[in-house]
Amino acid sequence: MKKNLLIAMAALVAAMTLNAQNEVQPYFTVDQLPDLIKCLPAPPAFDSPEFANDMMRFSWGKQQRLDPERAAIAKRDAVWSYEALLAEFSVPFGLEISAENTPEIWKLMVTSLTTTDAMRVAPKAYYHRQRPFERFEDKMLTDEEDELTGEGSYPSGHTMRGWTAALLLAEVNPAAADTIFARGWMYGESRVIVGAHWQSDVDASRVAASIAYSALHGSAEFRTQMAMAQAEYLEKTGQVLGVTEVMPTTPVTNGQAYRLDGVRATEQTRGIIIKDGKKSLKN
Repeated sequence: MKKNLLIAMAALVAAMTLNAQNEVQPYFTVDQLPDLIKCLPAPPAFDSPEFANDMMRFSWGKQQRLDPERAAIAKRDAVWSYEALLAEFSVPFGLEISAENTPEIWKLMVTSLTTTDAMRVAPKAYYHRQRPFERFEDKMLTDEEDELTGEGSYPSGHTMRGWTAALLLAEVNPAAADTIFARGWMYGESRVIVGAHWQSDVDASRVAASIAYSALHGSAEFRTQMAMAQAEYLEKTGQVLGVTEVMPTTPVTNGQAYRLDGVRATEQTRGIIIKDGKKSLKN
């Protein structure tokens, strides 16, 4: 009973904090999303064969710290902010992702991740798994021991956020999916390298991200925003004409709508249309 109360309180606090920080309305409340405690298996016991792999990967991670370039990436990946995350993914995505440069893509990402981030809180509190640096009384690459001590490691919030971001951005720009997913995979590995998570935490979190990504598509608001983000990407990269270029040179007085390629929309037209200088989704 006490454990269930702790989980419920942790989930409530996390949801309130996320919404206050980002000032966004999530697509779903955490209660409307899949319960990761029911979806995922329990983390490996410390005397299990699966944990032997965790031990080997822990040693692997410490070896990676000897590479200055990889260590620097792992440190950057440890920064818990949407700005830092999307700055890293901007490179494989092929476009700077920011509130100023890509407002529709930014809104998609922040609202989606605010929604799915809350899913990790309950299983972290439920399993309360000891982190690698705690078990071995070791030093983290990022000097976060005081901040992370006592917080469960299963699943990995960073990995879940990073893999969810990769899934979303690959849907916006499918042509760059291979590089986006490669960066997303590296993002999870960074958690092993810094000593914050076991490999099994990271592996489960990629599955958790896929569950979260699938759930997002159940929201009509999410699907509309995804379409707007895709249209913005095409405009920003010059693959379609911009809004000001496709609108007629004479003022429109009859409320006529246009497709992104400048052709007038009809009753049968579906997708992104422009009417009165504004974009909208026509289902």
